[in-house]
Amino acid sequence: MGIDPGTSIMGFGIIKVTGKKMTFVQMNELLLKKYKDPFTKLKLIFERTIELIDTYHPDEIAIEAPFYGKNVQSMLKLGRAQGVAMAAGLSRQIPITEYLPKKIKMAITGNGNASKEQVAKMLQSTLGLDSTDGLAAAVCHFYNEGKVDIGKSYTGWSAFVKQNEDRLK
Repeated sequence: MGIDPGTSIMGFGIIKVTGKKMTFVQMNELLLKKYKDPFTKLKLIFERTIELIDTYHPDEIAIEAPFYGKNVQSMLKLGRAQGVAMAAGLSRQIPITEYLPKKIKMAITGNGNASKEQVAKMLQSTLGLDSTDGLAAAVCHFYNEGKVDIGKSYTGWSAFVKQNEDRLK
């Protein structure tokens, strides 16, 4: 399962991998723009992620990492959304791998600076459909399976804490 966390839109995509073959299962978005309270948005992200996990039983979760833009507040909000989605997966003991947006674009298109349209077009030709960033994260994880240096992977809360002691206070 791939997740593109956000406080306005959370995208997700689910693929099934059989041997070396990838097939499309589901993709959608959770629209959060209509909710003004940021804590309500985080609660909905957590609940929807748990619902997806309980429905599709993914073996792994690939999640897009927040990137630093010009607006620090936006990055903090994205980090919260990502953390809530990660917490949902970790609460179900699902390993999580984090990918930078450039790594996802590189895996899908061969170009880390590709546009969203280029990523969508490549996924459309690969899976025969349109794309969301959540689906792109799942496909990126499929393409990078078995490579250790692609992102951080966590098998549970204790592994997350152990690998991120510098982020704890």
